[in-house]
Amino acid sequence: MLDWHGSGMSVMEMSHRSQRFGEILEKAMDGIRSLMHLPEDRSILFLPGGATLQFTLIPMNLMSGTRRAEYLVTGSWGEKAAKEASCYGDIAIINAAKDGKYTSVPDQDELEFDPLADYVHYTSNETIDGVEFSYDLDAAGIPVVCDASSNILSRPFDAEKYALIYAGAQKNIGPSGVTVVVIRNDLLDRIPNGLPPLFDYRNIQEHGSMPNTPNTWAIYMIGLVCDWLKEQGGVEAIAQINERKAKKLYAAIDSSDGFYRGYAAPSARSRMNVTFHLNDEALEERFCNEAEQAGLNGLRGHRTFGGIRASIYNAFPEEGVDALIEFMKEFAARNG
Repeated sequence: MLDWHGSGMSVMEMSHRSQRFGEILEKAMDGIRSLMHLPEDRSILFLPGGATLQFTLIPMNLMSGTRRAEYLVTGSWGEKAAKEASCYGDIAIINAAKDGKYTSVPDQDELEFDPLADYVHYTSNETIDGVEFSYDLDAAGIPVVCDASSNILSRPFDAEKYALIYAGAQKNIGPSGVTVVVIRNDLLDRIPNGLPPLFDYRNIQEHGSMPNTPNTWAIYMIGLVCDWLKEQGGVEAIAQINERKAKKLYAAIDSSDGFYRGYAAPSARSRMNVTFHLNDEALEERFCNEAEQAGLNGLRGHRTFGGIRASIYNAFPEEGVDALIEFMKEFAARNG
């Protein structure tokens, strides 16, 4: 925090153009490349603005051919991404909500895509609805773009299947304030000329993610998180832990005789965001209040969704899941 490797400077004080920070930047990129098993023809970019900024940058950079793209929407974040992209071209939405609800994802063999689309976009895990894809989308040669903000590094991704993966860091990679973009290098040749330099993936790649001063502290922390993940055994090992945590919690919901009701279809249940409801809003409010008193925080569902949401990202300990399950059993016994 105060003195990086005897330099007398914090990472936040040193020049981003210095050799010291160059080593920090390389460490973060190498960590991501190693953990995700990225091919050599992928570039790793660090950008500001959160994943939400990418909703705009992706069509600006990639909708340069037919100016058509397809958005496979399975939740609130996919909706937002499609809405932003519609400002830049013709957007076809696949799998629109039924009755305003997203509870499942389509099977791969149910999907057909426009072969002339510039790209296909989807969100691999929807944090608000608690819906997650269990497979890597294949669009039969059309470039696949994935918002993996909430489940990147939580399970293996087949990087060969993706033209671009982007993720806000704050769930599983590091602190908020930096977004990771993994882009296949041939896409850089498609980028139209004349984009603002800080919005141009090609320019950002050519400047090593530093066309201006990046979030040096967040990038430093990404390197440390990658070290921690390697100590756990890598993404493959953390995926097994995440699977075990989620199965325990869903089992507690399913065995409650209807006191707790899971939201997502069993085939699409998120391993990162477990969403469920109780019989009425007053009971849900009591559940959250008493949970907080028991030291279990952050269980209220998203303000647009309601209900209960337990987010159990990589760093959330299994002991915390066990404590929540015990509280759920005790609360149901008193209020059932």
